[in-house]
Amino acid sequence: MDQVDVLIVGAGLSGISAAVHLSKHCPSKSYAILEARESMGGTWDLFRYPGIRSDSDMYTLGYSFKPWTDPQAIADGPSILNYINETAKEYGIAEHIQYNSKAVAAEWSSEQSLWTVSIQAGIDDQAQRKLQCRFMFMCSGYYNYDHGYTPDFNGLDDFNGQFVHPQQWNPEVDYKDKRVVVIGSGATAVTLVPELAKEATSVTMLQRSPTYMVAGPREDAVANFLKSILPAQTAYNMIRWKNIKISALSYKACMKWPNTMRNIFVKGVRKELGEEYDIDTHFQPHYNPWEQRLCLVPEGELFEAIKNERADIVTDHIDHFTAEGIQLKSGNHLAADLVVCATGLELKLLGGITVRVNGSELHTSDLVCFRGAMFQDIPNMALAFGYTNASWTLKCDLVSEYVCRLLNHMDQINAKSCTPRLSDDTVEKLDFVDFSSGYFKRGLHMLPKQGSHGPWVVNQNYKKDIKSFRKSNLNEAELEYAYN
Repeated sequence: MDQVDVLIVGAGLSGISAAVHLSKHCPSKSYAILEARESMGGTWDLFRYPGIRSDSDMYTLGYSFKPWTDPQAIADGPSILNYINETAKEYGIAEHIQYNSKAVAAEWSSEQSLWTVSIQAGIDDQAQRKLQCRFMFMCSGYYNYDHGYTPDFNGLDDFNGQFVHPQQWNPEVDYKDKRVVVIGSGATAVTLVPELAKEATSVTMLQRSPTYMVAGPREDAVANFLKSILPAQTAYNMIRWKNIKISALSYKACMKWPNTMRNIFVKGVRKELGEEYDIDTHFQPHYNPWEQRLCLVPEGELFEAIKNERADIVTDHIDHFTAEGIQLKSGNHLAADLVVCATGLELKLLGGITVRVNGSELHTSDLVCFRGAMFQDIPNMALAFGYTNASWTLKCDLVSEYVCRLLNHMDQINAKSCTPRLSDDTVEKLDFVDFSSGYFKRGLHMLPKQGSHGPWVVNQNYKKDIKSFRKSNLNEAELEYAYN
């Protein structure tokens, strides 16, 4: 049976980051990357819908060690995928990836100090093989790659048009000269609507409730200036910190002065669409800013599509589908040839693998997360799970650094395993994230818990996490080492 020191699960943005950090900081460690699909890139290879792009700037969504050199700060999907592939090639990562290899179960043996991982050969093939490792680094994301979330729409089978979820978009989806309805108001819908409106007869964004939206440029003028006068890495570091601080200040302001920030965001939309547009109905959310992610509208393209009457927004509830479209609870009817169900993701932690420790199955939903990176009572396993209020990669990079610190520390003290233990009875178990987006609320029961204090708190703050991951004492009482 093959054996490696570290097994990384997932060859997406965070998995490639983990591999680079390992190669740089733990060069003596052997590693392999399991990828369930046939190519690397994760989200940026899976999603193919028109206009697919980042909803964060690439100076913070990009890796700390590889400058983003493209002039566009808000990048399209193919550019991000190219960046990931470039990184893998530059650091010799690709040769470590095992494609069509889905981890379905992992069993830890304290006697051997090893994980034995069962791997399914291909998505549909049930044949399995096994691989052993000393440490598992889960970089498989947080959602189900097989399908997105689709509500149980009444009468959907009666609809004569085409119905598609963006996660299953393919070249056969035809929207040219079609009447299109996009269900949803999140980042995917906001991206799709102006793009589809370029060729469709009409595009309607149908939302149950509004989302906070902010117009912004695709390019960062300050960033492009700094890149023109400074070495690439120096400029990148400065731009990165600029954007981190601006994002943190904006988030802090939203938490401290929600009504003021609400008015600022709504005023910005009013400036884009004019006083006559019904802003209160379509752009006045019922929740406070940053209880869900803000939606970025690059170059105000959604607002332009609305002003040019190529797109419109309807705020209403679906009663049922008809042969010709969607009947709304208000009594209105939306005619449609194509309905795009941009209703979000379905959460799936650890890629859905079954975890057993010494024969006993553990469910992460019953456990408390340690420093937002490891699990109570699970030895030698780490999780890359990014921020809800900032770029995903910021935290994943820090977790990778922490894993490397831990592995090197274990070598120094001749430890075979490290297990977080929760022995403090005063630690209250809380939800893993305080976030009201639909996909998190639907899947919260599947996520681990966080603690009320100490290293069991899951920070949503990059500055705090720098101290937590880079400076924390690796001999702290909560970490139990085994030396067998």
